[in-house]
Amino acid sequence: MAAPAESGPDAGLAPAYAAARTRLGLVAALFAVAGIGWAWTAHQMRGMDAGPWTNLGSLGWFVGVWVVMMAAMMFPSVAPTVALYARITKERSPLRPWFFAGGYLLTWTAAGLVAYVVGVTATKILGDTLAWHSAGRELAGATLIVAAIYEVTPLKDVCLGKCRSPLGVLLGSWREGRSGAVRMGAKNGAWCVGCCWALMASLFALGVMSVSWMAFVAGIIAVEKTVPWRQRVVTYATAAVLLVLGILVLAVPDALPALTTPSGDTMQMG
Repeated sequence: MAAPAESGPDAGLAPAYAAARTRLGLVAALFAVAGIGWAWTAHQMRGMDAGPWTNLGSLGWFVGVWVVMMAAMMFPSVAPTVALYARITKERSPLRPWFFAGGYLLTWTAAGLVAYVVGVTATKILGDTLAWHSAGRELAGATLIVAAIYEVTPLKDVCLGKCRSPLGVLLGSWREGRSGAVRMGAKNGAWCVGCCWALMASLFALGVMSVSWMAFVAGIIAVEKTVPWRQRVVTYATAAVLLVLGILVLAVPDALPALTTPSGDTMQMG
């Protein structure tokens, strides 16, 4: 004989608990993927940090490393948004949140391709002008200062607001199905690129193949997106940090222990 159905005030809570456990498992899985990405990236980048404008290698190699880097750096900070998406869908299937995360990575992959093309083009056009002991050092410092200025612009404020409070963005651009999940993830990624492009440019200026600077930038991104402080407090604090880094790179780069000073005569990017 079948067991009687549960009744009482706690009966209706069981599905909610199950859904919460599912979302918690999703967040844990995203963090696990990020952890694997960190380990793989640290292994691949061992001995490759040549400081600002480090050689990006071939296009195929760069894209592969970039995708893993973005998963490692961004999945912890975007995990709450993916979990929110999973909650809104109210589906038992675990696949659609992963399609959402895949769309998010697609946007960052496109951003990485743009960065690669810009770097290679600048190297071909300007050549030795961008060497560290020519204009490379000034370019690195200026990049950090520009990133600091961007932190306090209205565009940064809008993009970061969408990242910190993504419910309106999700509901306003809702698409059904797996393809819809990819498109929504890509749109969320676009807001994230708008929020973080200057921080990623700072990573190139400090050493894109440096795990230390990669962790530093990832930490700033996570703080900006997730801590419950006032948004302006976070961005002004980030701007101050970037401004100090820019000044140090221009004036006394040796004061930054994690910064590798390029020893070659030509700019290494590309």
